[in-house]
Amino acid sequence: MSTLHTILEQRLHKLDKHCIALQEYTQLIEALQKEKNIFDPFVFNTLLPQERAVLDAYLKRFTSIQDFLGAKIFPLLLEISGIGTSKMSEVLYYIEKEEIIDSLEQWIEIREIRNELEHDYPDELNDALKDLKFCIDNGSTLQTYYHNALAFAKRYL
Repeated sequence: MSTLHTILEQRLHKLDKHCIALQEYTQLIEALQKEKNIFDPFVFNTLLPQERAVLDAYLKRFTSIQDFLGAKIFPLLLEISGIGTSKMSEVLYYIEKEEIIDSLEQWIEIREIRNELEHDYPDELNDALKDLKFCIDNGSTLQTYYHNALAFAKRYL
């Protein structure tokens, strides 16, 4: 097995751990949502530190998954499959063409919104909560992208 194949397997294994953690945090958030409307600014401001920590941990994993897919997995998948690219726009074009992501627009929207939340919640709490909800609602989308990447990789491993 080539070095590239080994690297890809290691990266996919690491990504799998992130996806498992994201699922676990999703379950905790769903349980929390049954108790309170975490997207209401007043309620959000009254969350216990451990409740906010779950949201922060979710966003960290969400960000890690998207970063890792885009920077570490997608280019390597294309390289192993023999599709040459030199720019990220080309990588995303082929990743969409290979149906690993459902649409470039969806990928970019997820990236932009998670960028707004990456370092801290924005100054406007309502906007931040809207973005947080978007990320929570799209966690399954990122996991689908991971599974699609895994299926694509299995053709070459």
